[in-house]
Amino acid sequence: MVDPITLGMSLGLGMGGVYLLRQYWQQRANRLRTLALLEKYSSSSRIGLHQGRMRLLVSMPQVGDLPLAEQQAWRERESRRDRNHLELGLVHEHQDDAPGDDDAPEPTEDHRLTELEARSQWMETHEPPLEQHAAVVAEEHIGSGIVMATAEDEEHEVDIEERLEREGGASGNVQISLAWDDYNDLDLHLFCPSGERIYFNNKKSECGGILDVDMNVRPVSNTPVENVVWKGEAPLGTYKVGVHFYKHHRKRRTKRTCKFRIRVVTHGESREYLGKITYGQAMQMVTSFSLADATHKA
Repeated sequence: MVDPITLGMSLGLGMGGVYLLRQYWQQRANRLRTLALLEKYSSSSRIGLHQGRMRLLVSMPQVGDLPLAEQQAWRERESRRDRNHLELGLVHEHQDDAPGDDDAPEPTEDHRLTELEARSQWMETHEPPLEQHAAVVAEEHIGSGIVMATAEDEEHEVDIEERLEREGGASGNVQISLAWDDYNDLDLHLFCPSGERIYFNNKKSECGGILDVDMNVRPVSNTPVENVVWKGEAPLGTYKVGVHFYKHHRKRRTKRTCKFRIRVVTHGESREYLGKITYGQAMQMVTSFSLADATHKA
């Protein structure tokens, strides 16, 4: 007869081995995917030293970087994403906003809590279609025509860091921030190497990422910011940055097309991107980047 303690230890070791093996194959798959994307799509890459290990940062191209035939193929995919967004019922008009109501008092905490509850109720019925739409967007490996900010652009823009400091946003090894300049409600969606997606309904990922600033559920600011950060070591693999236009707050004289800025910080190096999105448009795949171990040989 097998001793129960021995049997329990054997089962525990066996399950631990399966977990470690699964982790190994997932990390290997992420590395191979990163290298494949580098070979096919990369427009730029650089190597840096982080905690004694070489890190390869791969930045993916925008649609304007592609040959004309591939640009047309991207536009066809974008058109399908727009139809998918519409067919899934993700375009919705909010009845609580009265057009032109600019003299309305500033939203109170009760108003904010009411809107949070309304968003929770909306997610109860729309989370599955939003997940489906996000999965379609995640298949894209090309940015949606966003331009990289220049030094001149940065001189005329409000510093994202100032907004993060105002809202208590954290910084870390990998950090992605979204800023825009009106009362609309844009949402930052970050697709992680683990397959998770960080956004307002999933603010903490198993791989360590946190959405610590989420703004304009109610139209409280015309200089909002959102922020996803890894305070510890961020996993290797490909990250994709999406922006979704959740709500058009009409009573603040906001327009249906909203300009935005994305800042991507990786191990102390920063890049900023400028873009725009129209209410009712599919979630935009703004940019993607990959972190790989530069010393790894597949």
